Amino acid sequence: MRAKRVALYLASDGEIDPAPLLDIALNADKLCFLPVIHPLKANRLYFVEYRRGDPLKKNRFGILEPLLGTSTVAPVWSLDVVFLPLVGFDRSGNRIGMGGGFYDRTLANSTLQNRHPLLVGLAHSCQQMDAIEHQTWDIPLQKIATDQEIICAKQK
Repeated sequence: MRAKRVALYLASDGEIDPAPLLDIALNADKLCFLPVIHPLKANRLYFVEYRRGDPLKKNRFGILEPLLGTSTVAPVWSLDVVFLPLVGFDRSGNRIGMGGGFYDRTLANSTLQNRHPLLVGLAHSCQQMDAIEHQTWDIPLQKIATDQEIICAKQK
């Protein structure tokens, strides 16, 4: 509720759809940001401000994103909360994404700052796994919200 700058995503390929969260955040006058594939840096994202009705275009994966260059780009460290899609997760906050490392590479830059956004994975409860091997480049989640519960990750 206290977050002022919120990053979400537009669901694709069976991901949990954060559209209701986006609507709530916009109605509460939060600044909302959506990921845009970085045009020059491999497997990195920009977070671009989104306002209701802003034009969207499909990226190379067929996922809608705001037009780069027409809106404000937010540095990751300036965001209060980032909601992330995932394919699998464990209760320690480890996640499996779609395999491109876009979020991990992008979020790794924020660890150089003094301030980090709250990272919340959105998942179906059936996506929970007993354990996911943590790699050195993986950025863990602090919370996972499923269709059945909100999990506070127990980092090892």
